[in-house]
Amino acid sequence: MKKWITMLSSAVCITAVMGLSAAGRAEEVEEGVYPAGTMSFMGYGNPQVHQEHADDFLERNRDIAPNVKFEVMQVETEEAARQHVIMSVTAGAWEDLPTAMRTQEVSLQVLAEAGILVDLTDVAMEYKDDFLDGVWDAGFYDGKYYGFPTQFKPQLLFYNASLFEEYDIDPQRMDTIEGWIDVGRELKEKSNGEVHLSYVDPGHFTWRYYGRRGLMPQAEARIWDDEGNVVIDTCPGSLLAFDALDTLYSEGLLLKATMFQPQIYDATRDGRIATYYIGAFWDQFLRQNLPDMEGDWRMMPAPVFESVGLRGAPVPAIEVLIDNPGGNPYKDLYIDLQLDFQFNNEARKKWTESMLAQNQTISAPIVHETLKDPYWSQPTPYYGGQSLLGMESKGLENFAPNMRVTNADAEADSIISSEIEKYVAGDQTMDEAVANMGRILRSRIGKAPAAR
Repeated sequence: MKKWITMLSSAVCITAVMGLSAAGRAEEVEEGVYPAGTMSFMGYGNPQVHQEHADDFLERNRDIAPNVKFEVMQVETEEAARQHVIMSVTAGAWEDLPTAMRTQEVSLQVLAEAGILVDLTDVAMEYKDDFLDGVWDAGFYDGKYYGFPTQFKPQLLFYNASLFEEYDIDPQRMDTIEGWIDVGRELKEKSNGEVHLSYVDPGHFTWRYYGRRGLMPQAEARIWDDEGNVVIDTCPGSLLAFDALDTLYSEGLLLKATMFQPQIYDATRDGRIATYYIGAFWDQFLRQNLPDMEGDWRMMPAPVFESVGLRGAPVPAIEVLIDNPGGNPYKDLYIDLQLDFQFNNEARKKWTESMLAQNQTISAPIVHETLKDPYWSQPTPYYGGQSLLGMESKGLENFAPNMRVTNADAEADSIISSEIEKYVAGDQTMDEAVANMGRILRSRIGKAPAAR
């Protein structure tokens, strides 16, 4: 394992636990000590899970950050975080900018184009080989690395083993998407329509999960070709993905239920939803909302299309540092915090145990050396003794690459999602929805930037 850079100046060298240094690149730090203040992180979803590790990291490094505290700034969505940063920069409100923020590829590209992000290429080149293959890709844009990877969660298939035992169905049949669909048909028939294979949200989540993050990358689908032309309505992979969704929905294999609302929890508890797939948050969803179902659930790697053979596309979590014109004195400290999270195995295990006790989201490490510890394949009681983190590692075998993202995709997603919502509402067929996607994308956007 590489040793973190430790020289703060010619006279100062600080070494943290396990031989890993802290505050390695602190150009703005005088005499090896960070100024008093707040290192802030803007996130969405459940950003509070950062707080405990950050507080622990700062306590272990009080010699260089004696009066630095960590603060979480929560917003509702990726777009909200992006808009907050852009508006703050436009207004010159430098004090409103976070030290770092969670984001996704679309926003990263917009912010990089605007010159708002810190270039992390030197950090990536130093540590990239220590990480699992592919985890840095989402943070790469136009020849530079702007995003630091914090997790790389695979798509897994979670299933209610009690239901499969009750209806005498072998869950291994779900190794393919075609088999998963056939299992759904059998569950529906044997239960007289009471048990659904999974769910569908009538709102905007359907495209996000069944489409962009799920069936589309697995089918090698595309919205644009390499020259930026719209191909979503002609690409064989796209048509394969939309056909699979159409089969699931038109045959009544999906229970219509709003995500993260009591109705979906009740339906799951009552045995009306048998599996959850596509979305890296299902472990947290189950453990937090259905603790009384401990022991009922099991996991397996994502099913594959028989004609393609790729598992689910992992969901990367990336964080960027803001190149604040008013100064960002903690940017180097934040990089060291993230390196500590990936390389400091003992601290990572301590954080994981705490998160499990709170039923918070966890993820397997994404560094080769850290993953060698048998701890990361220990049994998980909620899944009847299966190892959650061990299954996450297995789920990263033969994964599908995520779809190429351009700075036209934010608008494109809105257009595509709207057509899918009309389909779910029964206002049009899937063929009509796909045709409308192509027509509207060509009319409103024309071409996306070519691949580069």
